[in-house]
Parts: sequence; structure tokens; C-alpha cells
Amino acid sequence: MKSTERDKEKYQKLVEEKSPNTKIVGNCIRAFIIGGFICVCAQLILNTFKNMGQEHEAAVTYTAISLVFLGALLTGLGLYQKLGKFAGAGSAVPITGFANVMAAAAMEFKKEGHIMGVGAKMFILAGPVIVFGTCTSMIIGAVYYYYSKGGI
Repeated sequence: MKSTERDKEKYQKLVEEKSPNTKIVGNCIRAFIIGGFICVCAQLILNTFKNMGQEHEAAVTYTAISLVFLGALLTGLGLYQKLGKFAGAGSAVPITGFANVMAAAAMEFKKEGHIMGVGAKMFILAGPVIVFGTCTSMIIGAVYYYYSKGGI
């Protein structure tokens, strides 16, 4: 056996020994509960806007805006990071997680100035998500348009 193969095996064994054991079931349960709680809160906000007389489309828009605001507010107060450590993907997947990423990046780079710090660095983490979502929606829209007009 070559020396490099033995080194790789030793390294892999060391990594396995030092890596903490993940509790997958517990992580999934916490993510499910917190993610579900965020969704229940969103539904309550949506129902509140509808009960106030808003049309469905407007209520959905106001709900999304409210969730982004709450995610950014909780990030500013330092609470969303604690929630993220506890819930993992349960707090990252909803739109509040997107607000957390944007607000956290803005807060982190504030010391570099408003233009080159906040303005430029705010989209470092969220930028790829925005680009992927935009490109995917354009492709799906083009395919839908093509097939709705009779296809080939």
C-alpha cells in the first residue's frame, strides 16, 4: 500500500473519531416543529389580512412582506441566530430564513460603509439564490408558454 493511501486512511479515521455524532432524527424533528410553527404563524398573518378585507393576492403579498420584516427584526435582535442553531433547516427554508441571511450580511459588513459594505456584501449569500430562482422561473415560464401555444 502506498504511503499516500495510508495517510488518507489515517486522516479519514481521525476525522471520524473527532467528528461529533449527529442526531439526525432529533434534528429533523426540531426542523419540522420550528418550520411548521413558522408556517402556522404565516397562515395566521394571512388570515388576519383576509379578515381585514384584503383580496387574496394582496393578503399573500402583505404576508410575505410581514414575514421578511419579522425575520429581519429577529435577526437584528439576535434571536434568529439562536432559533437557527436550534432548528437548523426549519428556520432556514422559509422566507424568514432569506430575510435572516440578508439582514445578517448587512449587519456584518456595516462597518465597511453603506455602499461597499452593506450594499455590495448584502447579496453575497442571497445573490445566488436570487439568480437561481430568477433563471429557473424564466426557463419554466418559457417552457409553459411554448407548450401552451401548441408545442412543436
